[in-house]
Amino acid sequence: MNTAATNNPATPAPLPVTDITAETFAPFGTLIPPAEDGVPFGPQDAQLHLSEGIPRFYIMRIPGRGNVIDRITRHRKVTQVLASAGTNPWLIAVAPPDDPDSPDATPARDAIRAFRIPPGVAIMLFSGTWHAGPLFEKDTEENFFNLELADTNVTDHHTEALSPPFELIPPP
Repeated sequence: MNTAATNNPATPAPLPVTDITAETFAPFGTLIPPAEDGVPFGPQDAQLHLSEGIPRFYIMRIPGRGNVIDRITRHRKVTQVLASAGTNPWLIAVAPPDDPDSPDATPARDAIRAFRIPPGVAIMLFSGTWHAGPLFEKDTEENFFNLELADTNVTDHHTEALSPPFELIPPP
């Protein structure tokens, strides 16, 4: 998880936000919509990778930082699941997990995409997927469910600066 408010004086480049679908999000992870209770596990479900340590499920309280990002993060050893605990949509910027085994890899600027996720829907990021968010309105605070490893933000947190930064532009 990475929420990034800009401190970069450069003018942000616009990054259009699209409504998430399983197909458009497929290069970055899995869209997890609500399902009926009792449906058997299958290919539509998130394929979690949590075997590198102790799984940690918690509720993150995040202040709103607006829609400008000046850095992007990835976790190479774990999938990560994020979902809003509230009733509002939220945004995330992502880039594909190219070269996930290389600690020196950087995301391609032209590969960064932004999505709007509706409430009641979760996403699973593939190991190595670059991400900035959850993002939402300034001057608010939201809670998000997060599933990762207990030490993800200490031992598996790789961040790259974005210069110029991006400003996520949601659809009307």
